[in-house]
Amino acid sequence: MAGGAGFPHPAGPPTSRIAYAAAHVVADPTAENIPGAPAVLDWDRTLAFRHHLWSYGFGVAEAMDTAQRGMGLDYPATRELIRRSAAEARSVGGRIVAGVGTDQLPPGPATLAEVTRAYHEQLDDVRAAGARPVLMCSRHLAAAARSREDYLGVYDELLSVAEEPVVLHWLGPMFDPALTGYWGSADLDEAADAVVELIKAHDTRVDGIKVSLLDADREVALRRRLPAGVRLYTGDDFHYPELIRGDASGYSDALLGVFAAIAPAAAAALAALDQGDLAAYDRIFAPTVPLARHIFAAPTWHYKTGIVFLAWLTGHQDHFTMVGGAQSGRSPEHLATLLTLADAAGLLPDADLAAARARALFTVAGVDQ
Repeated sequence: MAGGAGFPHPAGPPTSRIAYAAAHVVADPTAENIPGAPAVLDWDRTLAFRHHLWSYGFGVAEAMDTAQRGMGLDYPATRELIRRSAAEARSVGGRIVAGVGTDQLPPGPATLAEVTRAYHEQLDDVRAAGARPVLMCSRHLAAAARSREDYLGVYDELLSVAEEPVVLHWLGPMFDPALTGYWGSADLDEAADAVVELIKAHDTRVDGIKVSLLDADREVALRRRLPAGVRLYTGDDFHYPELIRGDASGYSDALLGVFAAIAPAAAAALAALDQGDLAAYDRIFAPTVPLARHIFAAPTWHYKTGIVFLAWLTGHQDHFTMVGGAQSGRSPEHLATLLTLADAAGLLPDADLAAARARALFTVAGVDQ
């Protein structure tokens, strides 16, 4: 184990790109955080991790899928998380956006009117907390909608009453199979047409769109179709260096779960980009890409397990317990590879601590040490 490369804290946020890190939540290990139980968080550790991200110049993307929305984090805990995180952001002048969904609705069928009301309720909660809303994809809407017109009708109503520009959200089915066919078609070209139509109709009310399709060419094509002033926030945890670096026609900003895991290296790479040092940008990011692709490997929706495992190895929490019991989402073999890739990327500041914790986990899993 080589240990961390000692990436310095930057002087401030990146200036050439906007970069949000989607943060995980830290479970209370003494509570009943088992499948189906209400989430109980360790608030001190959860909020401390947000301060870690702000200290490296990142904005925090709160209560997104990285925080286990729809996979253990219930809406009462989500609402409190957004309230507390937004207050902490104000205390340090940190940038924050927060997810708006429909997960306060019970599982099962819902009408379009019920979906719209649920979105409005969460919009009010996020605004009251003082965060910028991210209109997340809704499983309830995906189940209720029968056409692109159904999607456009719901989003049109939401955007028509937006008090400030919001961030839209397109999460591909590799992250959540229940979102297959979102925007009215399983054909991603047709879905992109619906997205562009919506944004052009409300371009002054849309700050940008977060796209997580793990398809760099498709993201670039969509980016080139956006109206001037509307950002594309890459959520592509496979191709983020090239998408953020950009090309002659433009670049993507960032709203990434992997940035929470690789924050020191990502901050150093973005600082190099600000200085025009593309060689350093590429060199710093290069070893993080195999790690990111491993964390987000299929089944992609279990990437949160790797994010939390790495937070434990790096000392941001004292246990490997997740809400909903989601620590079981990856195998010991997967986590062992993650350990070696994180070390190769220079992301383990205390190699002895990381090794001791990994040995303890693998021993419990039945792997002789």
